[in-house]
Amino acid sequence: MSSHIIIEAVSTKGQLKKFVELAYRLNADDPHWVPPLKSEVYALLSPKKNPFFEHATVQLFLACQDGKPVGRISAHIDHLALEQPVEKGLGAGTGNWGMLEAANEAVTTSLIERAEKWLKAQGMHRVIAPLSLSIWDEPGLLTTGHDHSPTVMMGHNKPEYQRWIEAEGYKSAKELITYDLPIVDGFSPLIDRIVKSGERNRKLKLRKVDKSHFDRDAKIIMNILNDAWSDNWGFVPLTDHEIAHVSVKLKPIVYEDLIMIAELEGKPVAFLMTLPDLNDRLKGMNGSLLPFNWAKLLWWLKFPKSPTMRVPLMGVIKEFQNSRIASQMAFMMIEYIRREAVSKYGAVRGELGWVLEDNQGMVAIADAIESKVNRVYTLYEKAI
Repeated sequence: MSSHIIIEAVSTKGQLKKFVELAYRLNADDPHWVPPLKSEVYALLSPKKNPFFEHATVQLFLACQDGKPVGRISAHIDHLALEQPVEKGLGAGTGNWGMLEAANEAVTTSLIERAEKWLKAQGMHRVIAPLSLSIWDEPGLLTTGHDHSPTVMMGHNKPEYQRWIEAEGYKSAKELITYDLPIVDGFSPLIDRIVKSGERNRKLKLRKVDKSHFDRDAKIIMNILNDAWSDNWGFVPLTDHEIAHVSVKLKPIVYEDLIMIAELEGKPVAFLMTLPDLNDRLKGMNGSLLPFNWAKLLWWLKFPKSPTMRVPLMGVIKEFQNSRIASQMAFMMIEYIRREAVSKYGAVRGELGWVLEDNQGMVAIADAIESKVNRVYTLYEKAI
């Protein structure tokens, strides 16, 4: 007979360490799980370092059995999300949980019940989960694509979590899709014609990000993003502090020729961000830069070579969405970055996403460049 599962609210440094370390132990046997740098995990969970805490209430929980950690979960309320329209996914009365790790179904049940109890006590009556922590971090549970490792800044979890979560009454609210595509040989003649047509437009200019003016260009990109995505399901605007924080976080893996800004008559109207897959280097480090992993990582950051590129973000301001010039800009940026990725970084494949399942514009772009779905992340909802 198994002993009782005890759920503790994390309040000490010792508990926080157990919360972080547990993921590395429970996923050690999964060849496709990529251990994140522990310093990044601690920063994510630190109110002093993560500006998400400026507009969120967060409580971490640790499950223990026989004195040993066997599971964890975060419960949180994003107060900016509460201000969004309910029909766009979040809104008033909607809380979240995330960062779930559990040794078995019984532990999962206990953790979810504890997170729901905490959310109800905070006045919430609905859950959208998992979010770890913000909608901008690692949203959704991996439900398709467990047979390969995630790319940079993407989540990965054991397949049995889906059954355990759905057994608690959670239903799919939205699916987030990633697409895989070979990039060495380029795209179809149709895409080439669209690109050449855009090049003939003298009002349209594409430029690379300028790292000597990185703060300026980062703010331009994030402002486009806030406008372009504002009508999307699940959207929560990034604050100025979050924009600055993301800029600092991404700067080490930003390469000028892999991020483009499109300007129309001198006005920035679209962007496309591509990142070399840092996860290729994080594998085998077990979340630590010691003793010599820091040197390996610094060398790679200086001379990055990666077979995989990820496109995490792309946006066109609302004024030009669903227009002919929007598709021209998108395909031009994709093609220009593809050339650089192949010739300078040794890339052979790209990964686009995540993309909302009903984002017709992005799905059409993914189909036009003949990409294939390779991962699906599910966001669940439940009334509590």
